[in-house]
Amino acid sequence: MLPKAVKRRVHALKRLQVQCANIEAKFYEEVHELERKYAALYQPLFDKRRDIVTGTVEPTDEECEWQSDREEEEELAEAVKEKATIEDAKKEETTPVEDPKGIPEFWITIFKSVDMLSDMLQEHDEPILKHLKDIQVKFSEPGQPMSFTLEFHFEPNGFFNNAVLTKVYKMKSEPDASEPFNFEGPEIIDCEGCQIDWHKGKDVTVKTIKKKQKHKGRGTVRTVTKQVPNDSFFNFFNPVKASPDGEMDEDSEFTLATDFEIGHFFRERIIPRAVLYFTGEALEDDESVGEQDEEGDEDDDDDGDFDPKVRL
Repeated sequence: MLPKAVKRRVHALKRLQVQCANIEAKFYEEVHELERKYAALYQPLFDKRRDIVTGTVEPTDEECEWQSDREEEEELAEAVKEKATIEDAKKEETTPVEDPKGIPEFWITIFKSVDMLSDMLQEHDEPILKHLKDIQVKFSEPGQPMSFTLEFHFEPNGFFNNAVLTKVYKMKSEPDASEPFNFEGPEIIDCEGCQIDWHKGKDVTVKTIKKKQKHKGRGTVRTVTKQVPNDSFFNFFNPVKASPDGEMDEDSEFTLATDFEIGHFFRERIIPRAVLYFTGEALEDDESVGEQDEEGDEDDDDDGDFDPKVRL
């Protein structure tokens, strides 16, 4: 219990703290603008990445040079020469190896390698994702509510007509009037998918089942066909909607929170560092960070509450 005069001064400090939170919100707004600015500088490099992946552009010898290549050549020089000598001695005719276009299955390899994405991936999704050319992130324009959009660019395919599938993540970057001291920066508060224009019979998000029904009066049996939801990565574009009043059942909260986490991971990790997830190098980094987080979590208290928001 504090003396009344001291409590009064503490209230003054809390008012100052709220002002600090409002300044912090402005800071994050400017950070968002910086992200948008630098995204424009990154984009030509990402466009070049897309062109190499799809085989639209063949990189020059100079562009393909990489330090580790030289190191491996030096270490394995003798082994390579020996192998070549043996092959020449055998003089066996070999079938020429076809040079594939670009980097085949670049994005689907990433999806299969990252746990949170592979968990969403179904076997019937794979033929579709082989047509995925690029994934991009776009930031909201100045004066618009803070958000970012994931764009999945597909080449023409036999599954749907869309050239681009989108997922918009809406963010909040201001202190909550009722709980201003909980502000820790921008957080995803909702997301919105898009309508996929599936070709007839190609919608992998539903499956057709047949069920026999017996007529109560006549006793005759008929077969009823109906469509039911089907597990698929492409359900990602038809997300659970956040409740305006915040009241959601536990399953919906978990699904929404997972969706927010995946969207954030695409934005912060997959899109900027795609080649490192393709090679697996980024996975090793993620595992190291995960181990450190687990060690830190051992001392954290868990009250069992689940918050669908994801802070950036």
